[in-house]
Amino acid sequence: MSILLDGQSRIVIQGITGSEGSFHAREAIKMGSNVVAGVTPGKGGLKLDDIPVYDSVADAVKERNVNVTGIYTPAAFAPDAIFEAIEAGIGLIVCMTEGIPVMEMVRVKQALKGSGSWMIGPNCPGITTPGIGKVGFMPNFIHKSGHVGVVSRSGTLTYEVIWQLTSLGIGQSTSIGIGGDPIVGSGFVDILGLFEKDPLTEAVVMIGEIGGTAEEEAAEFIQSEVTKPVVSFIAGRTAPPGRRMGHAGAIISGGKGTAADKVRALEKAGVAVERNPAEIGNRVAEILRKKKKFTA
Repeated sequence: MSILLDGQSRIVIQGITGSEGSFHAREAIKMGSNVVAGVTPGKGGLKLDDIPVYDSVADAVKERNVNVTGIYTPAAFAPDAIFEAIEAGIGLIVCMTEGIPVMEMVRVKQALKGSGSWMIGPNCPGITTPGIGKVGFMPNFIHKSGHVGVVSRSGTLTYEVIWQLTSLGIGQSTSIGIGGDPIVGSGFVDILGLFEKDPLTEAVVMIGEIGGTAEEEAAEFIQSEVTKPVVSFIAGRTAPPGRRMGHAGAIISGGKGTAADKVRALEKAGVAVERNPAEIGNRVAEILRKKKKFTA
């Protein structure tokens, strides 16, 4: 089974005629994704290969019954693209765009409330369900279908963890990069809740990093609501306070958001925290063997 992206997903790509949108639409199709439409205002009536392009998301919903969108538009246009998808009733919005201003994301979060839309991102590598497809940047060849959920703030570490698991013969149910901005559509708690409800997800890998309180909130949620084993890694242990490391949200400020704080909170919640990123896959394999759910 999977979360959010499944066999009923019909995908539209917003920004499909741009270089990023066209390339990743084709890569998604190679992986089996059901990409049925594209949107670029002013270019309705064109086609990318056999994919019809529409002027608006509403037109794509009407003509192609789309229910998932991947947004590859530049930062200046991405907030309007998100609002358009929400207004059109898209169930899953995945926004890869980097550089959306924080105040614009505040408006997006308000629009998402009560809308019925889930949003992943922005500034994220997207979502992949092996055997179903993907929306986003994740490389096709690293995935294997299975029973471990992956959720991460880091794009590069997402790929690394997935490849470690696949190399060990451990498949993934769904892998999600939630994005590294201070405000994102869905956080760790949201995704952990979905993995907990998924009967075929047997364990979860959660990759966090310095800055903010998302990992501490996740630790509280895991302690009270999650029954499945969780393995975690926190990036940025050597980062100096006050200096942003990589993502816009990866900054220690006011003495809060340190790696040590996050590790303590997660370990208190019973999470297996791995210090060495190269050993995350082995840590998952060890836990699954103990549960007699995996044989390498």
